[in-house]
Amino acid sequence: EKLAQQHGSSLLNLTELEWLPIVKDAAIGAMLDLIRDDLRALNIKHDYFFSERALHKAINGSSLIDEAINYLKNKNLVYEGRLPPPKGQLPDDWEDREQTLFRSTLFGDDVDRALRKSDGSPTYFAADIAYHKDKIDRGYDALVDVWGADHSGYVKRMSAAVKALSDDKVLLDVKLCQLVKLMRDGEPVKMSKRAGDFVTLREVVDEVGVDAVRFMMLYRKNDAPLDFDLVKVIEQSKDNPVFYVQYAHARICSVLAKEASGSLSELNGADLSPLDSPDAQTLMLELARFPEVLSDAAADFAPHDITFYLRDLAACYHSYYDAERILADDPVVRKARLALVAATAQVLKNGLRILGVSAPEHM
Repeated sequence: EKLAQQHGSSLLNLTELEWLPIVKDAAIGAMLDLIRDDLRALNIKHDYFFSERALHKAINGSSLIDEAINYLKNKNLVYEGRLPPPKGQLPDDWEDREQTLFRSTLFGDDVDRALRKSDGSPTYFAADIAYHKDKIDRGYDALVDVWGADHSGYVKRMSAAVKALSDDKVLLDVKLCQLVKLMRDGEPVKMSKRAGDFVTLREVVDEVGVDAVRFMMLYRKNDAPLDFDLVKVIEQSKDNPVFYVQYAHARICSVLAKEASGSLSELNGADLSPLDSPDAQTLMLELARFPEVLSDAAADFAPHDITFYLRDLAACYHSYYDAERILADDPVVRKARLALVAATAQVLKNGLRILGVSAPEHM
């Protein structure tokens, strides 16, 4: 419909060679707009989008893939040779032929890898080499790739390529991610790409909200499977970590709102010596872990550590709240306990903000 609005019936009078590039560009552009819109719905912004088509586009007779292969060739890392047949049953498309190969075994790979297909076009691997060379040429000295777990066998060859392209000066860190299994109240949501029966990420966001999606996606290590239950993630129970953490923050805000003496502005100078109970001590020790948790999570590319920490902190607060009356009659004790719970609210809010999740004051 959009193409018809833009071009009328003129495309019908063109040959396929003429109309296909126009339709392809419009279709790809529309899909990218949908992807960006879905990302925005999740509060995700990419600073840079890179199209694989840019790697294949020839400028003055040479593409970025050609340049990458020539770069490796000039380092004597490309040769014409034959590969041994793969172990086990031979795949139908295997050919025993002379081909252009990259010396990936020099950099820790099991076998050398093909760079050109039998028709002379580049392999997927050659395109990936060109993409990583582009990132290195743009000045990056540490690269992070996010792949599906079914690509684990591809890690060695890509690591070998990055070592060759950078003289072993650039680090490639590949994060393998398991699939997300969509559930509804314990039952799998059946999907079939072939039948066109599937649930999009945007539909999940619209149904359960941004907070639930972001928190639960970060609640597992990237290499661990995730069962995402559309019912459980909006359930108001302690078994739902999103609710459990947000409720802890809202619960503290409710306590602080009841404090009308004006002492909240003076909590920094509170005498904390009354905080000598086991529950208070446990909560303070948990708060003290926050900087270390953040530092380790950043260094290890492990945002799930923050979600686990916030869940544990919420549990400590709920236990403390149940054990002691925050608004005690003794003003010194009252002020000390208010200072502790205000600090807890601040850490909960900071942690949730880092995850891109809201910290509601009322629930």
